Parts: sequence; structure tokens; C-alpha cells
Amino acid sequence: MSFFDRLSNGWSITMSSFKVLRANKQLIVFPLLSGASLLLVMASFVVAVLAAFGWDFGTIEEDGAGSMVLNYGLVFCFYVINYFVITFFNMALIHCARLYFHGEEVTVSAGLRFSASRIGSIFSWALFAATVGTILRAIQENTGIIGKIITGLIGIVWSITTFFVVPVIAYENCGPIDAFRRSSRLMREKWGESLGSRIGFGVINLLAILLLAVPAFILGAFVHWALGVALGVLGLFAIMTIMSAAQTIFIAAVYHNVTGTPVQHFDQQLIDGLFEPKK
Repeated sequence: MSFFDRLSNGWSITMSSFKVLRANKQLIVFPLLSGASLLLVMASFVVAVLAAFGWDFGTIEEDGAGSMVLNYGLVFCFYVINYFVITFFNMALIHCARLYFHGEEVTVSAGLRFSASRIGSIFSWALFAATVGTILRAIQENTGIIGKIITGLIGIVWSITTFFVVPVIAYENCGPIDAFRRSSRLMREKWGESLGSRIGFGVINLLAILLLAVPAFILGAFVHWALGVALGVLGLFAIMTIMSAAQTIFIAAVYHNVTGTPVQHFDQQLIDGLFEPKK
């Protein structure tokens, strides 16, 4: 498949994801809840850490080895919270997308109840992913440029191989390591190496940011800089929220297609063409 065919397919799949989101506007609630929960939980986490050290964060760095262990312990806790919250709400959205694909009623509460029923699996995955993230962070911070390049490449591979992790955890009742292996196997056996859909989402994201930048600049330059900044921040938040929801819908659709369940509103040939199998 040529680059332009891949671009065309990615664009079509992206548009299909937005159509599903437009038909189920309530799904936008999940990335909003995810963002708000992360802010609230992390603010509480930071306050608790500062309070534990007498509101003097500098005391954490008083001794070398001890401070390093403590610092990476805090990084690990941060990653656990981050992965848990994101996975919880992404799973809720994926379940709602599944309900829609099957012609069932879609409600926010149904998605949240489903994620709550998988909370143990979500937490196990958060621990596993946080462990990997902390190890990569430690390597990156304590090696030279070669180490940083290697960890960067590992991070890219990680993001690709974990593409199906959330729906696998949701519907295949397996632990974090098995979920990682299953997700990796699905990518390797069925789809190949490249996520063509990212082109479509990337184009939409870029166009949205450019469309936002013009009025934000005009407002800031000719009315008041604060208004321009406010419009820019709110606009970026809206773009990130919508893109997150659409991409999660896409993951749900592709997973169901990969596991043998054709999905309405998505052209199966387009989904099949997103990834070319290895020759």
C-alpha cells in the first residue's frame, strides 16, 4: 500500500471515529472526567508529599542514595495514578463504544460501572506499566545520549505494542503481562508495523490547532493578551478532549474488527488496510 493510500485510509477511519462521537456526544464526558480526576488526585498527591516533608521539598534531596530511591518511588506512584485513571476512563469509553457498535443503549453510567467491575485488573496493569515507566525513566536520567535514544525507541515500541491493552484487559480476563503479550501478538500477527490512522488524527489535530491559533492571536493582539491566552488554553483543552475520545473509539473499533467482529460505521477494508502484514 502506498503512502497516499495509507493517508486516505487513515483519514477515512478518523472521520468514522468522529461520526460515532458525534452520534454519542456523551462519550466526551470520559476524557473530561479523566483529566479532572488526574488534576484532583495529583494535586492531593503533591500536597501530601509536601506535607510529609514539612512543606520543604528541598529536604528530599538532602542525601544522595536515599533521595534517589525516594524520588523514583514518587515517580512510580505518579505513574501508577496516571495509568490507573487513564485506563479506567478509557475502558469505560471503549465499553460504551462496544455497546453502540452492538446497537445497545449507551450511557455514561454503564461505562463507569463496567470499568468499576474491572478495577482489580486496571490496578494490576497500572502497577505493571508504572514499573516499566519508572525503569525507563531511571535509565534515561542516568545514561548518556545513547541511553536516551534507546529508551526513546523502547517508548515508541511500548506505545505500539500496548495498542490493544485496554480492550484486552476489559474483555479477555487476563493479567497485565498476558494482556501485554496478547496486545503485542495482535499487532504483530494481524496488522504489521505502522499505525496509518495516526496520519488522519494528526492532520485533524494540526488543522484544529491552526484554526484556533488565528482567532486567539487576533484576540490577544488587538483586544487583550489575557483573552487570547484564555481562548488558546480553552481551545487546546477542547481539541485534546475531542481527539482523545475519537482515538479511543478508533481503538475499540479496530479491536473488535481484529477479533473477528465487523463494526458498523467503519469500512472493514479501510481498517484492514491500516496496517500491512509483514512480508
